[in-house]
Amino acid sequence: MTLNRRTLLKQTLAAGVAAGSPPFFPAAAQSTTRKAPFTVDLCPGNIGVKADPGAVIALAHQYGFESVQPNADYLAKLDAVRLRELLAELAANKLVWGAAGLSVEFRGDEATFRGGMDGLPKLAAALQDAGAKRVGTWIKPYHESLTYSANFKQHAVRLREVARVLGDHGLRFGLEYVGTRTLWTKSRHSFIHTMAEARELIAEIGQPDLGLVLDSWHWFTAQETAEDILALKNHDVVACDLNDAPTGIAVEDQLDNQRELPASTGVINIQAFLNALVEIGYDGPVRAEPFNKPLNAMEDGPAAEATAKSIRKAMEIAGV
Repeated sequence: MTLNRRTLLKQTLAAGVAAGSPPFFPAAAQSTTRKAPFTVDLCPGNIGVKADPGAVIALAHQYGFESVQPNADYLAKLDAVRLRELLAELAANKLVWGAAGLSVEFRGDEATFRGGMDGLPKLAAALQDAGAKRVGTWIKPYHESLTYSANFKQHAVRLREVARVLGDHGLRFGLEYVGTRTLWTKSRHSFIHTMAEARELIAEIGQPDLGLVLDSWHWFTAQETAEDILALKNHDVVACDLNDAPTGIAVEDQLDNQRELPASTGVINIQAFLNALVEIGYDGPVRAEPFNKPLNAMEDGPAAEATAKSIRKAMEIAGV
């Protein structure tokens, strides 16, 4: 099993008290012409949707999503007939696959990592058979005992092994850095928490289908700019998360598990973020990951509807 990120986030006790930034909501009317090649993606676990994986396609279609996260565990259990039916349903609803989550727990002990690697080829094959192309995971921004250097070496060795298996099955692999200061400063040994550091790890791993998972939240909390994104190419970005931040809290005091849906507060400059993605030709999934309690408490339909509306609102604001 993977380390539950929500469990990690619950450990964060720091409180944010300083004033936040003014909202990034441009007043000018935006074009209704869609110019972005990326897809509005339903990632059910990110928004508290509890529907069976087999029912997520219908839910995504109902609320206007364009892609949906593939569930490797579910796909691996399907026989050939049911898989064909599922793919026919996906096509009939004009949906494509987004990015799957990584099943391998690589952040802890060697035995756990090895156990995950033993099962990875089967899950990767299931994704490949279903036509999925992308897998993503996140990098824990600190370690309780390993120094930055030792942790970097361990990540490079383990994630290189993961990337090779995924690559053998035609799957691109994305790594998400966590920029939230209240997380990466919580332990003795901080680790990767910026785009530049994540790119150093990717370069060290040296696999051709390895890239980033970009998150507007971590881009914001790492205090990065559109120029950082413009230094990338489409191939460098495997998946994208879109979020906003609470008002009235300084960027360095933001808490990772207290976010908002895209374009709901205007604290994060979503226009600059999305326009930079369009500029580099990013063509993958764009999904919300707000860790938002009111959203998670909703029934599946209202949660999916609110999420789809928020992503499209962000795109409208950005004119993409």
